[in-house]
Amino acid sequence: MNRKTLTSRWAQIGIALGLVAAVPTAGVAKPDPFVGTWILNLAKSTFSPGPAPKNQTAVYAAVEGGYRVTATGIDGAGKPIKTEYTAKFDGKDYPVTGSADYDAVTLKRVDPRSIEFTRKKAGQVVQTGTIVVSTDGKTRTVTVDGTNSGRVKVHNVSVYDRK
Repeated sequence: MNRKTLTSRWAQIGIALGLVAAVPTAGVAKPDPFVGTWILNLAKSTFSPGPAPKNQTAVYAAVEGGYRVTATGIDGAGKPIKTEYTAKFDGKDYPVTGSADYDAVTLKRVDPRSIEFTRKKAGQVVQTGTIVVSTDGKTRTVTVDGTNSGRVKVHNVSVYDRK
């Protein structure tokens, strides 16, 4: 090979590499914005009628078609909290353990950053709400309306920061 042919080959390789680098990564999956550990930000949250929990951490793990969620912390009376469920986005009720207010949940995916949920106790709807992750992925807001186990009306807005 002469020098001119070799230079031409390197130019072709450079152009090919440049074209490959410029191709958009449409096939690359974006990380799920819900998956991870979330810490309750009490200063940004409101609990009506209250009392607010002293602290809470929620962990979202992906499962096929849904999430496994574990929430732990200390309630307003100083007692430990541990609520768990695994649910899919298929319109079915899934069992919840650890909550006096509800024993089942149904999830509906609205868009990649939003979920609607329905909570039931003994087959009856007691709470509905939304879970929304911010555009920057740093906060998650859970809005709940309904009644608690004492049949008292609740409206809670819980804001969580990504750990």
